[in-house]
Amino acid sequence: MHRSNGSPEDRSKTAGADFLQLDPSEAPVGGLAAWLARRLRQAIADGRLPVGSRLPATRLLAADLRVSRGVVTDAYRRLTEEGRIAGRGRGGTVVVDPFAQSPAPPPSPAHSARPAPPGSTARLASPAHPPNGRRTRPRPHAPATTRAAVPRPGSPFDEAPVPASFETLRAAPARIDLSPGVPDLAAFPRAAWLRAERAVLHDLGAQDFGYGDPRGTPALRRAVADWLGRNRGIRADPEDVLIVAGAAQALALAGEVLRAVGLDAVAVEDPGSLGTRQHLGHRITDTPPVPVDAEGIRVDALRATGARAVLLTPAHQFPTGVVLGGARRRELLQWAADGGLVIEDDYDSEHRYDRPPVPALRGVLPEQVLHLGSVSKLLAPALRTGWMLAPARYRDLLVDAKRLSDLGNAVLPQLVLARLMDSGALERHLRLLRPRHRRRRDAMTAAVGAHLPGAVVHGAAAGLHLMVTFPGGLNCTDTEFAAAALAHGVKVQPLSWHARLPHPPGLVLGYAAGVPGEIEEGVAVLGRLLREARRPLPG
Repeated sequence: MHRSNGSPEDRSKTAGADFLQLDPSEAPVGGLAAWLARRLRQAIADGRLPVGSRLPATRLLAADLRVSRGVVTDAYRRLTEEGRIAGRGRGGTVVVDPFAQSPAPPPSPAHSARPAPPGSTARLASPAHPPNGRRTRPRPHAPATTRAAVPRPGSPFDEAPVPASFETLRAAPARIDLSPGVPDLAAFPRAAWLRAERAVLHDLGAQDFGYGDPRGTPALRRAVADWLGRNRGIRADPEDVLIVAGAAQALALAGEVLRAVGLDAVAVEDPGSLGTRQHLGHRITDTPPVPVDAEGIRVDALRATGARAVLLTPAHQFPTGVVLGGARRRELLQWAADGGLVIEDDYDSEHRYDRPPVPALRGVLPEQVLHLGSVSKLLAPALRTGWMLAPARYRDLLVDAKRLSDLGNAVLPQLVLARLMDSGALERHLRLLRPRHRRRRDAMTAAVGAHLPGAVVHGAAAGLHLMVTFPGGLNCTDTEFAAAALAHGVKVQPLSWHARLPHPPGLVLGYAAGVPGEIEEGVAVLGRLLREARRPLPG
């Protein structure tokens, strides 16, 4: 019988384990698995279970605690989903939390301090009491004109964003990372990938380890064409597909080719992804901003720029999350039919929760749409694998640019990905991700409602992030607000990074890579900082 529903009195007084001195009588009625997962999580966080340490077998720990094995299995499953532990076959279950063994940060409040508890009067400058109990020297408060924390030297928020700002932000220590654009990396299908890789290696001949086709392996180009047909409504021939090192390289190649044929301006959405604008702008002279409203990009404003090409995220606009409306799609396609080129960045269209799928523009007007996709948001950015489908007039130029760039992507990962696509494993992985991401999305929207009163949530129906705006304003810029959040251990991106036109202050918050408890805690920190930012200044 499963004992998670029994009362503490029902359990033997001798139940317990030497391991972490676990005592199941401490657990609330009906909550044994959650209690055990919480105790293990705490032990990982405080270093009692460092990276590489082995957890007891589920059978043995269940016997010590005198609970059903299902209770321990459920607790281990929760921590596995969070990326804190992993099964190693005969090696047992071990701690793999990447933050458990991180070296202690320097004694600067920007990194070592925990957020102030509710009701604290600590200002945004930074908390003075880190979680280890050691006092650090309080930082001076921000000037009277703002309550935002002064960013530390080398902070990504020190100045206007540059291409290196994203790397600086990723490298900055933080307890909770709410950066957008990151999928659930702990859910990477390692077992399926290893099976596919073994099968691929078994079938490869010696000649297959030589230089490959710069366009990509025929197997992956065929698999991508089939995937796009099944999932994005695009009828494509494998010859139409060019395999690239992610959307970043796709934009670089596109910019190089377009500039070579005389297109020196590509309009972009505003707000729109800073990263994609940086990659494109490295090759293109001008990237005029075009405003986005509730229906997507304003085509009348696009026409007014005079640009002959535009970069769009029509299925899930970044960062607002709006879908290009039907009337606006027809208007845009007419603009393209008149000689315009649409660069369609289909960056996370697979992740949707409360709305039907949106067909890709490429499926309607293929000779005027250059379509980009990748597995960065579906599997992992580390794979650096994506694809382009270009109008015929640009195809050979793009292949030449790819050839001269790197001679083509690595062959082995391409063949493994092709096998995952062909076998249905990638669809199964997506079905696993959707409910998990939905729960995390729900946790973030609930936390915003509870801790950020007056904030407006945008784009909750799909994707891996939310945009949150503050129509009532702040007593600081959203960049200063993001700097204060980082000083209190929470990573976010300010909306102003992604906007050049006037826009209310806001944040872009990712939820896919965090578990609900961390998401709620991170938003609660933002709520405390927001209350401090809005507190009337003395005098």
